Amino acid sequence: MTVSTHSPEPGIAVVTVDAPPVNALSVKGWFALASAVTDAGRDPATHVVVLRAEGRGFNAGVDIKEIQRDPGYRALIGANEGCAAAFSAVYDCAVPVIAAVQGFCLGGGVGLVGNADVVVASDDATFGLPEVDRGALGAATHLARLVPQHLMRALYYTASTITAAQLHHHGSVYAVVPREELDETALVVARQIAAKDTRVIRAAKQAINGIDVQPVHRSYRFEQGFTFELNLAGVSDGARQEFLDGKGK
Repeated sequence: MTVSTHSPEPGIAVVTVDAPPVNALSVKGWFALASAVTDAGRDPATHVVVLRAEGRGFNAGVDIKEIQRDPGYRALIGANEGCAAAFSAVYDCAVPVIAAVQGFCLGGGVGLVGNADVVVASDDATFGLPEVDRGALGAATHLARLVPQHLMRALYYTASTITAAQLHHHGSVYAVVPREELDETALVVARQIAAKDTRVIRAAKQAINGIDVQPVHRSYRFEQGFTFELNLAGVSDGARQEFLDGKGK
């Protein structure tokens, strides 16, 4: 199963992504993730959501092979809509969302983390947007929520990664711990939130989103428009295939 939800303790819903080998999600996977987070937040018994993943890394973005197999643009459109739905589900979740990140967090992973309320990470976690190397654009909106503006631009243009420790320095990662302590660390924070009056916390989530200076939904969809332009121009298909060929796939 790609996405599952369980409640290890009262008030805490844990949404887990498990899509081997690298948690690169298909179109269905992105929409499943969006539904799982939204449904968890709508449940009155849920006070906080923990978003985590199995495997070597948290998320490797979209399933490029799925897009390349489609002779048209249906898979591309589906991936863009699915990512937008999942990112929005995290941001708009009725309760706070804690992202627990291990290993690599790339592309769509940054979109999820950038819209989370709290981020905890293992000490081997790295974050980055390889979009320019894939002939696509997107999630600069969310990377800009993790690092200062000029650093975001440098990371974006160079497709470089940044470590969890560096993000902790910038204040966007709440805690950095050994991987074996990651899940428990996320639960420690979740327990603190779950112990509060959920009526107040739910109102606080709405209030904080309401004063957000960045229109995350609109700005991300604006970015995606350029992805469509690059695909129509034939730029993206070649870049994606070059990446797949380079990986021996």
